[in-house]
Amino acid sequence: MAVLTFLGLAERVLTEERRPLSPSEIWKLATAKGYERDLRSQGKTPAQTLYTAIFENARDNPQSRFIKIGDRPARYYLRSLAKEKQPSELEQAASSPASIPEKYHYKEVQLHPFLARFAYIQFGARCKTIRHGTSKKNEFGEWIHPDMIGVYYPAWRDEVLTFSQMTGGFAVKLFSFEIKKALSFANLRESFFQAVSNSSFAHQGYLVAADISTDEDFRSELQRLSTSFGIGVIELDIEDPAASQVLFPSEERDSLDWEALNKVAMNRDIQELLKRIGTDLRAKEVRHEEYDTVLEADQLVATIGKMR
Repeated sequence: MAVLTFLGLAERVLTEERRPLSPSEIWKLATAKGYERDLRSQGKTPAQTLYTAIFENARDNPQSRFIKIGDRPARYYLRSLAKEKQPSELEQAASSPASIPEKYHYKEVQLHPFLARFAYIQFGARCKTIRHGTSKKNEFGEWIHPDMIGVYYPAWRDEVLTFSQMTGGFAVKLFSFEIKKALSFANLRESFFQAVSNSSFAHQGYLVAADISTDEDFRSELQRLSTSFGIGVIELDIEDPAASQVLFPSEERDSLDWEALNKVAMNRDIQELLKRIGTDLRAKEVRHEEYDTVLEADQLVATIGKMR
């Protein structure tokens, strides 16, 4: 098989699919078909590299083989194939997402260990999965509980820790994590405001996903929402956990919202976690085995089932 450039890879996918696609959709289809293995080089962020290559080529090259169709998200098509369709047909095709086979087979809950490792390395926090089934469904409506809560214990001397508790200072920091398999315009609003709703008690709140659209308009809107509401965004990498990253940082609150914490404590898992934190603080020793296990990177990758 011939070695491909990013533009060559995009051309191959568009030729086969014969419909306008966003760069994110092109990359997902390419990886589902295994075409990324034929790339000359990938780098650390190949999906973003593909987006940049197509965007700049269509914008700056009058003879570009690609044409832009639609917005939010912008989709691209081959100029040579566009002649076969009416403009209205292209616009209609560009208005609906492509059907993309999954490269990996996993459930949302399987991302929890990935986040547990990332939160421990990035924030020094131990995480606990919160099962929504341990709450009464008729209380306070939905969107109350995060999927995971992270707890950061500062490495203070015993005397300082005791003094902080006596003076009402915070001895721990709480993180709220809302987890999704994927984020795109299709679920951005609902997912983001779900994270806003169920993180109000914590010092920091994050929206987390393993597959985040690289579309420029989408990333711009995601950043705008993050800045406006103080919710951070974490991108998990299920192929290379070490490449997981904070896309946008969370705004840190100075104190906990005790009324909001009282509401989420209707959940039995959160009740037990709060008891655990109290026990650890009194004992001045964190019982790591009482939190989600922090796995090694190779153990994490082995938990995800590859489709091809």
